[in-house]
Formats: sequence, C-alpha cells, structure tokens
Amino acid sequence: MPLYLEDFAPGQVRESPPRTLTKDEIVAFAREYDPQPFHTDEEAGKRSVFGGLIASGWQTVGIMMRLLWDTFLKDTASLGSPGCDEIRWLKPVRPGDTLRARFTITEVVPSRSKPDRGMVRTFTEILNQHGEIVMTVRGLGLFGRRP
Repeated sequence: MPLYLEDFAPGQVRESPPRTLTKDEIVAFAREYDPQPFHTDEEAGKRSVFGGLIASGWQTVGIMMRLLWDTFLKDTASLGSPGCDEIRWLKPVRPGDTLRARFTITEVVPSRSKPDRGMVRTFTEILNQHGEIVMTVRGLGLFGRRP
C-alpha cells in the first residue's frame, strides 16, 4: 500500500543505504555529461584546485535521485516534482567515496486548487563515509491524497 500525502509530516526523516562511487563511473558520467578535465582526467584533476579527480555535482544529484527512489519514492503515491529550490555542492565527491542520503520532510501542504494532491517539501543531505555533508538539496514533491 503506497504512502499518501496524509502519511507525511514535518520532521520525518528517512536515511538511505550507502552507495559507493567508482573512478570508472565518475569518468564515464563526465565524458557524457560534464567533460570538465577534473572530472575526466586524473592528471588534470591533480593539477586542479581539487587536487584529484572528482565527480560532477550533477552525478551526485543523479545518485541522490536513485537513493530517493530506493528509500522513499517507490512506496508512495508520487506525482513527480515541480523542481528544487536550492542545490549546494559543499565538498568534492571522489572515487571510492560511499554516499548516503538523509531526507527530512520540512513541510506538507495540501493543494487548494487540486484536492486530490499536495506538496511535500524536503531537505536532503548527501553524506560521505566520514559523515561529512557533501551536498544539500531543498526539493519539492507532489503526492496524491488518500482516495
């Protein structure tokens, strides 16, 4: 049975299982979508301000989305998302880093114009294996109301 808008409340927190990112995944993603040298070439990464190869922030967003699906969305009456209010990349993600997500519900708002749905605002933190926050996202999700 899926979770509906009524099942969410501010302050609820869900944590994802970990996901380790490899050098090959970083380079493959970057070659296709964000070919800046510090994402695609280890030597160029060493010469950069990052001191080594790092993942594209957009790859980290993609990993967050997968963790969101696995941890949360697959069991809900999700109707998609109108977007995000804010994405912050706080620390580089490097080959071998193990990421996990912490999703905190900050607001639940039933729609006034469409009574079959509502909005859930979330604050997401992506943490590495050291517990350091590497990315934050303030997101919005649309969810169906209980029939």
